[in-house]
Amino acid sequence: MSEVLTKSMARNIFYGGSLCFIAIFVGLSAHSHYYIVNVSTADAELTEEVVAGKHIWEKHACVNCHSILGEGAYFAPEVGNVMERWGVLDDPEAAYETLSGWMAAQPSGIEGRRQMPNFDLSETEIRQLSEFLRWTNQIKTQDWPPNDAG
Repeated sequence: MSEVLTKSMARNIFYGGSLCFIAIFVGLSAHSHYYIVNVSTADAELTEEVVAGKHIWEKHACVNCHSILGEGAYFAPEVGNVMERWGVLDDPEAAYETLSGWMAAQPSGIEGRRQMPNFDLSETEIRQLSEFLRWTNQIKTQDWPPNDAG
């Protein structure tokens, strides 16, 4: 025996479904706001040096080769947690020296190997870039990307 869907039944289904999805939307919006405010923000202060480092990152289009926190190209290593992998996250001077030494060794000159261009950055620019990478490393990402060497 089949039932016929009446106008009042259709209206009740529409309003009930609409209210259900509105409640879900409001709940997910509240959860997103809570997450953004309490979980995903960085512990470190956003300093002028960090901002300048981000501008260097953008000016030289580093994201065209590197990924940062999983976003960007996968031609070169992930750098969102590079300071932790290098063991220099808590020491700004060591972070600068390590990044400076690594960049000085690029390009390697080995034919057939991926090569990073030499951007001829100043000492100040490398310091700013290292501060940006240190700051990025402190964003709470629920351990993503994995802290694998590479």
